[in-house]
Amino acid sequence: MSGQPKTARSVVTVTLNPAIDQTITVETLKPGSVHRAKAVRHNAGGKGVNVASCLADWGTPVTATGLLGTGNAAPFEALFQAKGIADAFLRLPGETRVNIKIADLAANDTTDINLPGLSADAGAVGRVRETVLGLVEPGTPVLLAGSLPEGLPADAYAALTADLAAAGARVVLDSSGAPLAAALASAGALPHCIKPNRHELEDWAGRPLPTTADLLDAARDLHRRGVSVVVVSLGADGALFVDGDRALHGRLPPVQALSTVGAGDAMVAGLIAAFQQDGGLEDVARLSVAFAAAKLGCFGPNLPDPATVRTLAAQVALTPID
Repeated sequence: MSGQPKTARSVVTVTLNPAIDQTITVETLKPGSVHRAKAVRHNAGGKGVNVASCLADWGTPVTATGLLGTGNAAPFEALFQAKGIADAFLRLPGETRVNIKIADLAANDTTDINLPGLSADAGAVGRVRETVLGLVEPGTPVLLAGSLPEGLPADAYAALTADLAAAGARVVLDSSGAPLAAALASAGALPHCIKPNRHELEDWAGRPLPTTADLLDAARDLHRRGVSVVVVSLGADGALFVDGDRALHGRLPPVQALSTVGAGDAMVAGLIAAFQQDGGLEDVARLSVAFAAAKLGCFGPNLPDPATVRTLAAQVALTPID
């Protein structure tokens, strides 16, 4: 049983800088020593890919596009086939970047080594733009997610947002740093929704935001600038949801986490699932928090069955904030 009606329109996710996460598990990491790995896993990743994966588990029709290297596209193709995700990625010569994660069982921590990946140019992004414009209709949720590959200017998302908004799409932007700042400073259309965490919102605001009132002021400032919905993720404390004059704090009691990796991407998937059903702020809050909590019980960018997610959504505590 899916979470979405069969007539639901397709969501489009755009990942310009995806990655293959290679997780190597060792008993004890000792720099300068030879190690025998206990296990190794390869997972197709990148924010937009992770969100597409969660949406597919919910039953949402989803098309994933962006840039992939021809040299190691197989993990992505296997994921798309297994989950029924429509593959509209542009292939480029070379290899998609690999993020190596060394899991140290003794220390219970992970060391990350992120390798360089593809370079892109305006021509490649232009082809992705044409692909997405051919997929959207008025009201289509489109996610622009993650970092930008080498070769692209910081305002790449700002330009895509303006073009997609002109076509009637509801753009959700989940990025940080210079690409997010450029999109929010654009003279063109701003994203319909963004989901920064506290640190990312502080980075944009240029000041600490230690209290809920501080976060709310920054979120409302973004709304006044033209962002319809601002979601501020707060980790185990849920998230703030701001829409015009309304603001909600949504949270669930702490749950046992098998893996916290990708919980933020699951939250984005939840808010997009609500947008796709034309849900209001309460629906956005309930599904966002429920998706993130449900993901904590799964390894990788996966959700449990939709009935479990709906049960969590009904249990989300929503508190109005003045």
